[in-house]
Order: sequence, then C-alpha cells, then structure tokens
Amino acid sequence: MSYEKVLQAKCIIIGTKQTVKALKLGTVNKVVIAKDADHKVIAKVANAAKEVEVPILYVDSMKKLGKACGIEVGAAAIAIIN
Repeated sequence: MSYEKVLQAKCIIIGTKQTVKALKLGTVNKVVIAKDADHKVIAKVANAAKEVEVPILYVDSMKKLGKACGIEVGAAAIAIIN
C-alpha cells in the first residue's frame, strides 16, 4: 500500500500548497492524496499532477498519511521527491 511507500521515501513534501509548488518545479516523483480530504483542497494537487504527468497514489486516511510522514496532524496530500 501507499503508506509503505511514504515510510520508505527519503524526501517528502507535506501539504497541498507545497506539493503544487514542487509539481510546478518538476521535482516530484509521485503524489499521495488522502481520499477523505476535502475535494476542493485536493483538486489543485490532482490537476497539477495530471498536468505534468506525475502518478497519483490514493490512501484512505489523512490521519494515517500524516502519521506515516511523522507529523501529529492529518495530511491531505504529499509529494515524494526524486
């Protein structure tokens, strides 16, 4: 599952705004989006990832995604960097 990929990643960017910025810079390998996040929040990330043809992985829980990233709060989206 994608949580394991997050745990194994050496460099990640947490948050929707930072993920979109990284996508525009072209440094993102994969994007992970939580399915339970507000659609309005993750729409920009999904659109930016599709624009630059970066694969999108989906996980079930913002809380679990945040925990996999080592933070105490939920994360709607993260970017795994090259």
